[in-house]
Amino acid sequence: MDWFARLKKGLLKTARNISSGLGSILSGKKIDNGTLEEIHDLLVSADLSFAIASELTKKISTLKIINEDILELEIKRFLSNEITEMLKPYVAELVLTDKPTTLILCGINGNGKTTTAGKLAKRFKDRGKKVMLAACDTFRASAVEQLVAWSEKVGCSIITGADKQDPSSVAYTAQISAQQQDVDLLIIDTAGRLHNNQNLMSELEKTVRALKKINASSPHEIIMVLDGSTGQNALQQLESFMKVVPISGLIITKLDSSAKGGLIITLTQKYKIPIYAIGVGEDIEDLNSLDPRIFADLLLEL
Repeated sequence: MDWFARLKKGLLKTARNISSGLGSILSGKKIDNGTLEEIHDLLVSADLSFAIASELTKKISTLKIINEDILELEIKRFLSNEITEMLKPYVAELVLTDKPTTLILCGINGNGKTTTAGKLAKRFKDRGKKVMLAACDTFRASAVEQLVAWSEKVGCSIITGADKQDPSSVAYTAQISAQQQDVDLLIIDTAGRLHNNQNLMSELEKTVRALKKINASSPHEIIMVLDGSTGQNALQQLESFMKVVPISGLIITKLDSSAKGGLIITLTQKYKIPIYAIGVGEDIEDLNSLDPRIFADLLLEL
């Protein structure tokens, strides 16, 4: 299955929610205050923020509909165009700016950081880059084992520490090893941490400081991995992490588990932060760059 088919399947819950909702709202009707309110509520239910939903419905109210017989299609096309333009400024590709380029993945438990680390390693290994993984979730043996399995699957090196070793010391060792071994990309997988756990958040901050002792420009990227099915909780998580470390971008996973794919739109518009990739499954090929037009069209079932 190619990426388009994977993404289409992954966004099906959200698309069905929006598409069937619009069909029901607009069936045999014209645009009036009642239908606008229903469209607004529908967009909010897909996790677009209240402000974004209000902006879109206000624009819909000013549309000059040429053919009432295809009103639903016209509205879908309009929304797709608007969403595409909203997302365009926040689509970003990971660029290796240094050797090694050091990337930290962070986020709460269960968001898919370790799997994302493996998928990113595979992506850059396929591009001919020398990749190293660092297992800094030293308090969860299964996380280390999972990352080791990914390193074997991808065919890249990995740095691990002793059980319950200070994660920042593992990151420090990995940074030195990556420099010595002429690695192109070092991916540091950190422990999942609740955003309200101050000790663990301080630990993440300490890891960043440890890397900077070796290279002032490291880490080059601090990417937060968010679960696309968590809805508005993702906003709270991001805000909490941004207070501790400078988040440079986002990767949104598990969109196939959600009927609220509009979260991506809300995140970009509220925080003006780039999306490096989106994920729609557990397979190694289920992570890719965000294409605004394809994403918007699939969201509206166009």
